[in-house]
Amino acid sequence: MLSRLRGLMTRLWTPLADVLLRAGVSPDAVTITGTLVVVATALWAFPTGHLLLGALLIALFTLTDSIDGVMARRAGRSGPWGAFLDSTLDRFGDGAIFAGLVLWYTGAGDHRPTAVLALACLVLGSIVPYARARAEGLGMTASGGIAERADRLFAVLLAAFLVGLGLPVVVMTVVLALLALASAVTVVQRMATVRRQVREAAS
Repeated sequence: MLSRLRGLMTRLWTPLADVLLRAGVSPDAVTITGTLVVVATALWAFPTGHLLLGALLIALFTLTDSIDGVMARRAGRSGPWGAFLDSTLDRFGDGAIFAGLVLWYTGAGDHRPTAVLALACLVLGSIVPYARARAEGLGMTASGGIAERADRLFAVLLAAFLVGLGLPVVVMTVVLALLALASAVTVVQRMATVRRQVREAAS
Protein backbone atom coordinates (compact mmCIF):
# COMPACT_ATOMS: atom_id res chain seq x y z
CA MET A 1 0.00 0.00 0.00
CA LEU A 2 2.80 2.40 0.90
CA SER A 3 4.50 1.59 -2.40
CA ARG A 4 1.34 2.58 -4.29
CA LEU A 5 1.16 5.80 -2.32
CA ARG A 6 4.76 6.50 -3.23
CA GLY A 7 3.88 6.11 -6.90
CA LEU A 8 1.22 8.77 -6.50
CA MET A 9 3.54 11.00 -4.49
CA THR A 10 6.22 10.73 -7.18
CA ARG A 11 3.89 12.46 -9.62
CA LEU A 12 2.91 15.06 -7.04
CA TRP A 13 6.50 15.83 -6.01
CA THR A 14 7.82 16.44 -9.52
CA PRO A 15 7.18 20.23 -9.46
CA LEU A 16 8.87 20.50 -6.04
CA ALA A 17 11.78 18.41 -7.28
CA ASP A 18 12.28 20.85 -10.15
CA VAL A 19 12.24 23.81 -7.75
CA LEU A 20 14.84 22.20 -5.48
CA LEU A 21 17.10 21.39 -8.42
CA ARG A 22 16.91 24.96 -9.69
CA ALA A 23 17.82 26.12 -6.17
CA GLY A 24 20.96 23.99 -6.30
CA VAL A 25 19.81 21.36 -3.80
CA SER A 26 21.23 17.90 -4.51
CA PRO A 27 19.27 14.64 -4.27
CA ASP A 28 21.77 13.38 -1.68
CA ALA A 29 21.07 16.38 0.54
CA VAL A 30 17.35 15.62 0.42
CA THR A 31 17.98 11.95 1.27
CA ILE A 32 20.18 12.79 4.24
CA THR A 33 17.86 15.52 5.53
CA GLY A 34 14.82 13.25 5.35
CA THR A 35 16.62 10.51 7.24
CA LEU A 36 17.77 12.90 9.96
CA VAL A 37 14.22 14.17 10.43
CA VAL A 38 12.78 10.66 10.67
CA VAL A 39 15.46 9.53 13.14
CA ALA A 40 15.12 12.64 15.29
CA THR A 41 11.32 12.40 15.28
CA ALA A 42 11.27 8.70 16.13
CA LEU A 43 13.79 9.07 18.95
CA TRP A 44 11.98 12.06 20.44
CA ALA A 45 8.27 11.50 19.82
CA PHE A 46 7.99 7.78 20.54
CA PRO A 47 10.08 7.61 23.76
CA THR A 48 8.09 10.56 25.15
CA GLY A 49 4.73 8.97 24.33
CA HIS A 50 3.79 11.23 21.40
CA LEU A 51 2.80 8.25 19.27
CA LEU A 52 0.19 10.09 17.20
CA LEU A 53 2.44 13.03 16.34
CA GLY A 54 5.40 10.75 15.68
CA ALA A 55 3.41 8.50 13.36
CA LEU A 56 2.06 11.45 11.36
CA LEU A 57 5.43 13.18 10.95
CA ILE A 58 7.28 9.99 10.06
CA ALA A 59 4.57 8.98 7.58
CA LEU A 60 4.82 12.41 5.94
CA PHE A 61 8.57 12.26 5.54
CA THR A 62 8.39 8.62 4.41
CA LEU A 63 6.09 9.66 1.58
CA THR A 64 8.40 12.52 0.67
CA ASP A 65 11.27 10.03 0.54
CA SER A 66 10.59 9.67 -3.19
CA ILE A 67 11.60 13.30 -3.87
CA ASP A 68 15.30 12.47 -4.02
CA GLY A 69 14.68 9.78 -6.62
CA VAL A 70 12.58 12.13 -8.73
CA MET A 71 15.31 14.77 -8.50
CA ALA A 72 18.02 12.30 -9.49
CA ARG A 73 16.08 11.10 -12.52
CA ARG A 74 15.19 14.59 -13.71
CA ALA A 75 18.78 15.73 -13.26
CA GLY A 76 20.10 12.64 -15.05
CA ARG A 77 22.01 11.56 -11.97
CA SER A 78 20.34 8.24 -11.18
CA GLY A 79 22.86 5.55 -10.40
CA PRO A 80 24.26 3.02 -7.93
CA TRP A 81 25.43 5.63 -5.43
CA GLY A 82 21.96 7.11 -4.92
CA ALA A 83 20.40 3.67 -4.55
CA PHE A 84 23.10 2.63 -2.07
CA LEU A 85 22.76 5.80 -0.01
CA ASP A 86 18.98 5.59 0.08
CA SER A 87 18.91 1.93 1.12
CA THR A 88 21.59 2.41 3.75
CA LEU A 89 19.95 5.43 5.34
CA ASP A 90 16.57 3.65 5.32
CA ARG A 91 18.06 1.26 7.90
CA PHE A 92 18.71 4.19 10.24
CA GLY A 93 15.13 5.36 9.96
CA ASP A 94 13.64 1.91 10.48
CA GLY A 95 15.91 1.21 13.43
CA ALA A 96 15.03 4.53 15.08
CA ILE A 97 11.30 3.82 14.81
CA PHE A 98 11.46 0.48 16.61
CA ALA A 99 14.12 1.72 19.04
CA GLY A 100 11.81 4.59 19.97
CA LEU A 101 9.03 2.13 20.71
CA VAL A 102 11.38 -0.03 22.79
CA LEU A 103 12.33 3.04 24.85
CA TRP A 104 8.70 4.03 25.38
CA TYR A 105 7.45 0.61 26.42
CA THR A 106 10.39 -0.04 28.72
CA GLY A 107 9.97 3.42 30.23
CA ALA A 108 6.83 5.43 30.88
CA GLY A 109 4.78 3.20 28.57
CA ASP A 110 5.63 0.32 30.91
CA HIS A 111 4.57 -2.68 28.82
CA ARG A 112 7.39 -5.20 28.69
CA PRO A 113 5.80 -7.68 26.21
CA THR A 114 5.32 -4.89 23.66
CA ALA A 115 8.87 -3.67 24.24
CA VAL A 116 10.24 -7.17 23.64
CA LEU A 117 8.23 -7.48 20.41
CA ALA A 118 9.47 -4.06 19.24
CA LEU A 119 13.02 -5.23 19.89
CA ALA A 120 12.34 -8.43 17.93
CA CYS A 121 11.05 -6.34 15.02
CA LEU A 122 14.16 -4.17 15.22
CA VAL A 123 16.48 -7.19 14.99
CA LEU A 124 14.51 -9.12 12.38
CA GLY A 125 13.97 -5.96 10.35
CA SER A 126 17.73 -5.66 9.94
CA ILE A 127 18.15 -9.31 8.95
CA VAL A 128 15.58 -9.15 6.13
CA PRO A 129 17.51 -6.62 4.00
CA TYR A 130 20.84 -8.18 4.96
CA ALA A 131 19.71 -11.54 3.53
CA ARG A 132 18.92 -9.87 0.24
CA ALA A 133 22.15 -7.84 0.16
CA ARG A 134 24.28 -10.87 0.99
CA ALA A 135 22.57 -12.96 -1.69
CA GLU A 136 23.11 -10.27 -4.29
CA GLY A 137 26.74 -10.02 -3.21
CA LEU A 138 27.08 -13.71 -4.04
CA GLY A 139 25.47 -13.24 -7.45
CA MET A 140 22.00 -14.49 -6.49
CA THR A 141 18.66 -12.91 -5.68
CA ALA A 142 16.63 -12.98 -2.48
CA SER A 143 13.93 -10.36 -2.81
CA GLY A 144 10.27 -10.71 -2.00
CA GLY A 145 8.65 -12.32 1.02
CA ILE A 146 5.53 -11.53 3.00
CA ALA A 147 7.03 -8.57 4.89
CA GLU A 148 8.67 -6.04 2.61
CA ARG A 149 9.96 -2.82 4.19
CA ALA A 150 6.98 -0.74 3.02
CA ASP A 151 4.54 -3.23 4.54
CA ARG A 152 6.35 -3.27 7.89
CA LEU A 153 6.60 0.49 8.01
CA PHE A 154 2.94 1.03 7.15
CA ALA A 155 1.80 -1.45 9.81
CA VAL A 156 3.88 -0.04 12.67
CA LEU A 157 3.00 3.58 11.87
CA LEU A 158 -0.69 2.72 11.62
CA ALA A 159 -0.52 0.98 15.00
CA ALA A 160 1.27 3.97 16.55
CA PHE A 161 -1.35 6.28 15.07
CA LEU A 162 -4.24 4.24 16.45
CA VAL A 163 -2.71 3.84 19.91
CA GLY A 164 -1.91 7.55 19.88
CA LEU A 165 -5.61 8.22 19.24
CA GLY A 166 -6.47 6.33 22.42
CA LEU A 167 -6.83 2.68 21.44
CA PRO A 168 -5.43 0.18 23.96
CA VAL A 169 -1.79 -0.87 23.85
CA VAL A 170 -2.89 -4.38 22.82
CA VAL A 171 -3.28 -2.98 19.29
CA MET A 172 0.44 -2.21 19.17
CA THR A 173 1.26 -5.54 20.82
CA VAL A 174 -0.66 -7.55 18.25
CA VAL A 175 0.72 -5.58 15.29
CA LEU A 176 4.31 -5.96 16.50
CA ALA A 177 3.79 -9.68 17.11
CA LEU A 178 2.49 -10.11 13.57
CA LEU A 179 5.33 -8.01 12.17
CA ALA A 180 7.94 -10.05 14.04
CA LEU A 181 6.39 -13.28 12.78
CA ALA A 182 6.11 -11.97 9.21
CA SER A 183 9.72 -10.77 9.29
CA ALA A 184 10.94 -14.16 10.52
CA VAL A 185 8.97 -15.89 7.76
CA THR A 186 10.45 -13.49 5.20
CA VAL A 187 13.98 -14.34 6.35
CA VAL A 188 13.21 -18.05 5.95
CA GLN A 189 11.66 -17.42 2.52
CA ARG A 190 14.77 -15.59 1.35
CA MET A 191 17.05 -18.28 2.74
CA ALA A 192 15.01 -20.90 0.90
CA THR A 193 15.25 -18.87 -2.31
CA VAL A 194 19.04 -18.72 -2.07
CA ARG A 195 19.25 -22.42 -1.18
CA ARG A 196 17.22 -23.29 -4.26
CA GLN A 197 19.48 -21.21 -6.49
CA VAL A 198 22.56 -22.87 -5.01
CA ARG A 199 21.15 -26.31 -5.72
CA GLU A 200 20.15 -25.37 -9.27
CA ALA A 201 23.64 -24.02 -9.93
CA ALA A 202 25.22 -27.17 -8.56
CA SER A 203 23.09 -29.41 -10.75
